[in-house]
Amino acid sequence: MGIITISRGSYSKGKETAEKLAKELGYECISRDILLEASTHFNIPEVKLVHAIHDAPSFFERFKHGKEKYILFIREAFFEHIQKDNIVYHGLAGHFFIKGIPNILKVRIIANIEDRIKEEMRREKISDKEARYILKKDDDERRKWSMYLYGIDTNDAGLYDIVLHIDNMKVNDAVEILSDLARKPCFQNTPESLKEIKDSYLAAKAQAAIFERFPAAEVKCRNAVVKVKIETALSLEEEVTNAVKIALKDIDDIKEVRVVVVPFDTAD
Repeated sequence: MGIITISRGSYSKGKETAEKLAKELGYECISRDILLEASTHFNIPEVKLVHAIHDAPSFFERFKHGKEKYILFIREAFFEHIQKDNIVYHGLAGHFFIKGIPNILKVRIIANIEDRIKEEMRREKISDKEARYILKKDDDERRKWSMYLYGIDTNDAGLYDIVLHIDNMKVNDAVEILSDLARKPCFQNTPESLKEIKDSYLAAKAQAAIFERFPAAEVKCRNAVVKVKIETALSLEEEVTNAVKIALKDIDDIKEVRVVVVPFDTAD
């Protein structure tokens, strides 16, 4: 029983590796499902959100708190899915969300640039020069997006338990290595790690529920007890506390909601 996150570039064989690995282990493989759920929150077609992620950060500037909303919606969907356990996730910044949670296998798949260029040429029926330009631009944009949204560099090997280069090593070799690694005790979920995942999901869901009214709220969860910290006038403490508790009262599995009001200096 385990969870694997795979970070990959375009035409890196990461998607193929993830799908074959999930089949080998009998796990569910997820990726675009999460992006689709995020697109419903923004009320835009998934394809437009996909293009936005590869084009420019200015996309989210069209929405109030757009960047924060995007991260929150992706985070909520991500944790909702991986609660089920036995998951291979390949896609958007899974390694960012599970930072600090034990027993999750974090993988980076990279590939030979010349092989990637050939695949781009074959699929898009374009020249070597065009394919090289597109891939360089795509790699640069993915890195910029990761830095803009999450403050991480996807090329940082320290984010992963293992980095595999698809070149002399083929996809089936990578699957064999990862399936053996995934079965090791250190990458098997424990009651404690699953509880951390559940708490992370409840925190994300709670934050999403109050985001429109309290976008700057800090939300944490431990043992299904949600703690919400909000900076506001002390005179509004009762009103804010009641508003938060009403917004969260119908979320299953939350045992208790604690609201902490931090008074700000009204003279400012």
